[in-house]
Amino acid sequence: LFTMGYGGPEYFCDRDVETKKLASALVNGRNVALISPRRLGKTGLIHHAFHHLMEEDESRRCFYIDIYNTQNQQELVQLLARNILGSMDKFSDKMMATILGFFKSCRPVVGFDSISGAPSLSLDVQQNNSEATLKEIIAYMDESGHECFVAIDEFQQIIEYPEKGTEALLRSVAQFAHHVHFIYAGSKQHLMAEMFTSPRRPFYQSTQHMGLAPLDEEVYYHFAARLMSDGEKSLPREVFARAYRFAHGFTYYVQDIMNRLYALSESEITGAMLDATFLQLVQEGDTVYKDYCDLLAKGQLNLLRAIAKADVVEKPFEAGFMHRHGLKAVSSVRLALNALVKNGVVAKSQGGYFIYDRYLSLWLSHA
Repeated sequence: LFTMGYGGPEYFCDRDVETKKLASALVNGRNVALISPRRLGKTGLIHHAFHHLMEEDESRRCFYIDIYNTQNQQELVQLLARNILGSMDKFSDKMMATILGFFKSCRPVVGFDSISGAPSLSLDVQQNNSEATLKEIIAYMDESGHECFVAIDEFQQIIEYPEKGTEALLRSVAQFAHHVHFIYAGSKQHLMAEMFTSPRRPFYQSTQHMGLAPLDEEVYYHFAARLMSDGEKSLPREVFARAYRFAHGFTYYVQDIMNRLYALSESEITGAMLDATFLQLVQEGDTVYKDYCDLLAKGQLNLLRAIAKADVVEKPFEAGFMHRHGLKAVSSVRLALNALVKNGVVAKSQGGYFIYDRYLSLWLSHA
């Protein structure tokens, strides 16, 4: 019952305000910059909003595209084509004829799924034609007769492309598409903020901004307890509270821990079961986290261990904290902290600095 992806509205906790806000912006033609740390439920919210948009009007078309692994503009365009073409309408000779007549900058390629045998469609995008092909894809959607909604996740990845004009290109095609509306979602908050709030950048003042906070603990508990009850299991409030606090409210970790507890044969979840789950997570992470820590500079690793022991550190340069954990010079701690924050290993909340990967933090605290 505790799914790790979007399992439908029955298994989606709360976010009613955020869902309505996101859907309303899209329906009324406003593109959205959704900026949130990873593993806080950003992707689930997008799928939930899309579910409601299509439920209200089945002629709408919604596309979710994660571009984290793309390395250049050509790969971005190919990914868009693979996810959008052929999904707009049912595969047919008429649809193929329309696509063949529409795209001039590249060659549509028909393939077949190796398991189901269903036909699939992609574009043979040439690197020097990727800009023209992108414009054709958006124009194809805009003229399809459907209202289209496209979520591009890990949007800050386009900054890494060797083609420096991708940002301006996407802004220009979005600006003139009347029936295609975008969610630009990203997890690297400082990069996304720069892209959408700096007057020097193409996307300045072009979107409605949205962020996400952790789910309310009480609301989340009642949701989790209901699902446990559906499976004839009981979840004490204090057990959930410990899991929630450990996860800092990050949805991914709460869901994963609840999933593991639900899988146990016992009908009543106990604190001892949660402890055993934590130990299992430490053991599972042993090899990968050892290898990861071997790659860190000594100063960074020492600081990470100190943060893990404290869980949250409000003042990392305080003499008492540094003395307790054998940290020497303030300059060295500052250098290490800056590197860890820049690389997304350490994050900062209102309470202070903490290790973003909660299972890494757990492993280090047991090391």
